[in-house]
Amino acid sequence: MLSAVRDLNRTELAGESVRAALEALAVAAPSWLAGAIDVAEFAERYGPRVDGWTMPGSKTKRDRLAQVFGQDALALCRAAWSDTAPVWVREIEAVALLRQVMVQTYIVRTDARGREVIKKRDADDSGVPPGHIRLASPYAPDARWSAKGDDLFWLGYKVHLTETCDTLPEAEAEAEAEAEAEAEAEAEAEAEAEAVRLPLRLITDVHTTEATVPDVKATAPVQQNLAERQVAPGEHYLDSGYASVDLVVEAAGRGIGMVTPLLADHSHQAKAAEGFDKSAFRVDWRARQVHCPQGATSAGWYPVVQHGRDAIVIDFARADCRPCPSQATCTTSIRGTRMLTLRPRELHERTTTARAEQDTESWRAKYALRAGIEGTVNQALDVTGIRRARYRGLPKVTPQHAFSATAVNIVRLDAWWTTDPLRKPRTSRLERLSHQLAS
Repeated sequence: MLSAVRDLNRTELAGESVRAALEALAVAAPSWLAGAIDVAEFAERYGPRVDGWTMPGSKTKRDRLAQVFGQDALALCRAAWSDTAPVWVREIEAVALLRQVMVQTYIVRTDARGREVIKKRDADDSGVPPGHIRLASPYAPDARWSAKGDDLFWLGYKVHLTETCDTLPEAEAEAEAEAEAEAEAEAEAEAEAEAVRLPLRLITDVHTTEATVPDVKATAPVQQNLAERQVAPGEHYLDSGYASVDLVVEAAGRGIGMVTPLLADHSHQAKAAEGFDKSAFRVDWRARQVHCPQGATSAGWYPVVQHGRDAIVIDFARADCRPCPSQATCTTSIRGTRMLTLRPRELHERTTTARAEQDTESWRAKYALRAGIEGTVNQALDVTGIRRARYRGLPKVTPQHAFSATAVNIVRLDAWWTTDPLRKPRTSRLERLSHQLAS
């Protein structure tokens, strides 16, 4: 979802952040501002908005302008945080954001002569904040740059839609099949097909986040929202980006079955289809040992916490691994021994079972039901323009998305009540004229 702000490069962001703070202070504290800066000089520099198209063409002059923006930002921040400034001045949002932009964009140092020097940070300088907390605009402090794949980049947010996805009743499915098989004429077949109503699908939850929030972080909040509104699903169909084995187990404890592919084993052995991946090892949970396909038994079993999650690290002895004929394809470690990282027993067994199930045709046929959400996303884009935010800031964008989903539901309900086809919610002028002439 694209934010309702301009895309700014780092120099534009620095200058526009100074301008935004000056505009806010000119309204909230004009007398204080007039005593803190040379208003005429700053007005000449920051009167119009900072735009890359009007910046100097040469790199040297643009670098100099970026340094001027940094010096102005530093001067304004020091004035606002001085002992003589009112405390509420620094609490103005635009002023607080200017300080953040100042820190993430510039470095203030003292040179060999004892002079203070301000310079713009290079991309590899330490201190540049990670993307999920890096400001991208002084007017939408929660808008973030994000990427999907190698060619999709955007500044804004993410929206996650959930809808009902009931399958066709068996009786209706049989009637449809019978109608198609026994139809004697094209007109009769069309009439029979129109008599079969498609299931009504309605959006039941809209969850909006910053663009850098991983999809997997949205799963639990969405399920909680559905449960609080008493519309928790018996089965929840999700894309693989929303799933983890921890979430699958937690959802099952709340009575929700997650139908979603778990990510495949990404180990070197699994990708190369050589050596032995984790599924080839036999785990003896009671004895706390792992047996490799060549018959060796693990030498160590170490419960650990990795990235905030419980795990078990398994290692094998050098005496077993080094003479093993499969060593070259089994491990690439410098020590020449194989190590495994397992999840606790319930999670490990659930992962193994799920990966085996999702390779079957029956599971793929069942999971195909999730494809309907793609049409819902497209409908929301086409009908409501949900891709572009109409307001600045997550608190305003969130209700916009809720209203957009409501609009889609109204369109679908109207189509359900007034015509058969959800698959055909609109008719052309020519079709309406044809119906009028026929009646």
